[in-house]
This record gives sequence, C-alpha cells and structure tokens, in this order.
Amino acid sequence: MAGKDFTYDDYLSEAPQHTHEYLWPIVVPLLAKDDRILDAGCGNGAFVGHLHTTGYNACGIDLSESGIAQAKHAYPDVDFRVLSVTDDLSHHFGTLFDTVVSLEVVEHLYDPNAYAKAIYNVLRPGGLFVVTTPFHGYLKNCVLSLTGRMDAHFTALWPGGHIKFWSRKTLTLLLEKAGFHVTEFHGAGRFPYLWKSMVLIAQKPSN
Repeated sequence: MAGKDFTYDDYLSEAPQHTHEYLWPIVVPLLAKDDRILDAGCGNGAFVGHLHTTGYNACGIDLSESGIAQAKHAYPDVDFRVLSVTDDLSHHFGTLFDTVVSLEVVEHLYDPNAYAKAIYNVLRPGGLFVVTTPFHGYLKNCVLSLTGRMDAHFTALWPGGHIKFWSRKTLTLLLEKAGFHVTEFHGAGRFPYLWKSMVLIAQKPSN
C-alpha cells in the first residue's frame, strides 16, 4: 500500500484469512445456530460474516479499527465493535454469550491470562469457549529443527507476529487456570502431530 507502512492491525481485504481453510470445517460444526456467539478477535469479520449468512446469531470484536471497518462494510447488519479481548465484555454488550470463538488470537497477546479470564466472564454458566492457535509439539518441533525451518517458523522479522507459542498442554493449563474444563482437542491442517493449528473446546462450569 503506497505511502503507508503495513502494521499488524491493517486489514486490506474482506477475504477470509488462509487459516480459515482448515479451521472453519472443524469449528463450525461445534456451534449451534440458536446460540448467541461472540468472535473474540474477529479481524476483518469474515468468520462472523460466514456464520451470519448461514443462519447463526453471531457478532464480533477486534482491537483493529481497520478490521472492524472492513467487517462493517462487508456485513452492515452484524454487530461489530472495536474492543479488546481483555475488556469487560459483558459490560459492553449487556449480556452473556452461549459460545465464544477465538481463532488464531491467543498467540498474539501479551497477557493471555487476562484474555482467558475475560472470555470466562462473558460466557453464561455452561457456555463453550472454542479457541485455536498454531500447534507446537515435540515431533513438529523436531521436524522443524531437522529440516532447518526453525528460524523461518519462529521469525521475529514481520510486523506484529506471534509472541507466544502454545502446546496442547500449556493452552490447557491457561484455560484451566481461568476456571474452564477442557473437553475436546482437534488437530487442524496437515498431518497428525504435524498439524498447522489446534482447536480446544473448553466449558465454563454450570454452577
């Protein structure tokens, strides 16, 4: 984009991100059309828009003003708001949600504990949290090292980027510390144990 430096919160297109190709087929079947769904870190709103056009009751938040602008332009009938995933979301919306979805967000956050607690607080008792993040495990890390791809995979040379790298164990610990009970795990993209991302489903206790 001439005359402007690209930064992590610039969204230049309303198109889905490349990760959606392997995340959406796993995540969408986990959702119920009657539920009130929040996408926490919705980016340009592509996932919320997909849900909306297929009959789901969904809205989205993101701290990126350009992302929310793209979302509102593409889907003017959907509730999109510029908010942080660590804000008091139940105060802003005046309600609790049945399900919160957060796709490829937690790896970008300085304070993931505040994020997990904020999501817990905006869910109704018994509500579900569906969270995805790039997968890291022993075998994948060994393959990256043996093939000389560690520098490229963990590069710090792009704007924004990933500042936390999660395994199934560490993401589970994060969610359990916030009060969730992790109920499901799915690998997404590529081959087993070399997955591109992972999907965890966590439930807030009913009482």
